Amino acid sequence: MRKDEAMTVEFLIHAIVRQTMILIAQLATLGGGRAPLAQVANQVFVDLVRELERQGVSRKVSADMFGLGLRTYRRKIQRLSESSTERGRSLWEVVLEFIKARGPVTRSEVFARFARDDEAQLRAVLRDLCESQLVVSIGPASKARYRAATEEELADLRNNQSAEGYDDFLVALMYREGPMTLEEIAGHAQVEVGMIEAPIERLVASGRIQTTVEGGVTRYRAGALVIPLGASSGWEGAVFDHFKAMVSTILVKLREGETAQADDRVGGSTYTIDVWKGHPLEDEVLRTLGRIRSELSDLRKRVNEQSGDKKPKEYSRVVVYAGQCVIPEENT
Repeated sequence: MRKDEAMTVEFLIHAIVRQTMILIAQLATLGGGRAPLAQVANQVFVDLVRELERQGVSRKVSADMFGLGLRTYRRKIQRLSESSTERGRSLWEVVLEFIKARGPVTRSEVFARFARDDEAQLRAVLRDLCESQLVVSIGPASKARYRAATEEELADLRNNQSAEGYDDFLVALMYREGPMTLEEIAGHAQVEVGMIEAPIERLVASGRIQTTVEGGVTRYRAGALVIPLGASSGWEGAVFDHFKAMVSTILVKLREGETAQADDRVGGSTYTIDVWKGHPLEDEVLRTLGRIRSELSDLRKRVNEQSGDKKPKEYSRVVVYAGQCVIPEENT
């Protein structure tokens, strides 16, 4: 890669990160809510490290990409991926286990138990556990004691999640990433396995997801994902599915390394059209998304009618995504 190309890619990365942060901030504060974000920065680093390793990038090269010495890089991975007090297990996991076994406990008792771990990281874990409602803080902040949520409280949390479209999100996850084990689903959703067991059982019973057992290991998959237009819940799954489709398309195009052509089977296009009240084509432009939805729904229906149950072992999954927004502007 030439120096000018490397700079352009760097600018692109910064721009994508910026737009992604805007999206995360909007989701985190939607409807006046305050979603827990304490672990997001650390999660971004750890997930990026894992993806680089999955693509065959050595740790020495990865460390250089992050501007860190190899030893510092390894220490940071270890600090964020596992507890220094209990090797091989995440700090989030062992702190929750400790509170479950010994709670209510004070912050000082948590710090003493995990004395080899960074206090700032411990505070972030405690805050995240409380905001996730897996742990309950009792008393004023200066003298707070922590206990694990009861089964009744967890059941209420699960019911609230399903009411807010949690089921649709899980179906979307398994449709795009499956087949997956319970542990893999929980890892993607950043929750404990116990938090998804009831929703998974409900989805299996309703037929929305299917199971396969191989070598004694149960995996879950979704054969279809349909979130009706106008549905009052399920938008979370729809947002994830749209974002995943867009990212997958860009990744495939980057790997192919080809420039855009008129007859592309993989790619994307963005069109910006300015219209105003009374413009002769205003209505036609504003109805573009509706036309695309109608055409693609009809095409999918005809394909399904022709295919029936005759899908062979090898086939091509064509993912088409469409989006439209209308932004008020004014001339200056």
